Amino acid sequence: MPSVAAIGECMVEFAPDGQGGWRMGFAGDSFNTLWTMRGLLSDADTLDYVSAFGDDEFSRQQLAFFRAHGVGIAASPHVAGGRPGLYAITLKGAERSFTYWRSDSVARQLADDSAALAQSLAGRDLIYFSGISLAILPKPARNALMTALTKARLAGSLVAFDPNYRPRLWPSADEAKEAMKAAAGIADIVLPTFDDERQLFGDADPQATARRLADLGVGECVVKNGPMPAIVYANGNFEVVAAVAEAQAVDTSGAGDAFNGAYLAARLWRQEPVTAARFAHRIAALAIEVRGALTPFEKLKAALTA
Repeated sequence: MPSVAAIGECMVEFAPDGQGGWRMGFAGDSFNTLWTMRGLLSDADTLDYVSAFGDDEFSRQQLAFFRAHGVGIAASPHVAGGRPGLYAITLKGAERSFTYWRSDSVARQLADDSAALAQSLAGRDLIYFSGISLAILPKPARNALMTALTKARLAGSLVAFDPNYRPRLWPSADEAKEAMKAAAGIADIVLPTFDDERQLFGDADPQATARRLADLGVGECVVKNGPMPAIVYANGNFEVVAAVAEAQAVDTSGAGDAFNGAYLAARLWRQEPVTAARFAHRIAALAIEVRGALTPFEKLKAALTA
């Protein structure tokens, strides 16, 4: 039974409810990926979200939400006076933009206790993190997280990474490049989005992204490209995997995260990378049919028998 940990920042989310109001929830890129895995994997599997948590009312509601949906927090620290970050989704049609309030997010302290972090990552079959997991941390804490991930990988954990480049979170593009390259170097699976890679590295097309990562020594990667085909690199081969036609796009928030979660779940089921990518496209197409970043579990589980 797989044991999975995802690392990062889960925020308070305010999403349009379609009637002129707002619906409050909890989301964030690495949590969205773990959520998708939780909805697809067996209830007996262990899934933990590794972060740091506060003690305000939003933090209490967040932790209750985790418990209600079968997500643990391992040995994540609880910080007195801490509180989560917050963001709001703005939609133009189905396309989304985000406004953030996260400068004092307690998740920035997730790597401050190295012993607790090591305990949270010990014995995992899979560990997932993103470029946002790195970007929210001060550089010493970022290095501490990378060290912990390296040790976990050497101990046998599979490590997966989505660069998920967000320029506003980084002091400079050069610092982001350095961190992304280092993270790719300790990851077994890399799941970039082409638009992000073009912005940061100047890649001409998804194939160029895949080849650059392969040249860095990445053994397996899937380059996502929205509704366009993905490029899968594995076992020394490059393959194009077509996306699933969109049924009715309502909100594209979290679609890439849903893809990641579905792909990683399929790989834990020992599906081949191309087969896993086809399944991930199906789940991403479901994700854009709902409002907010989290696809309901019943919708995910229904996809397993469709």
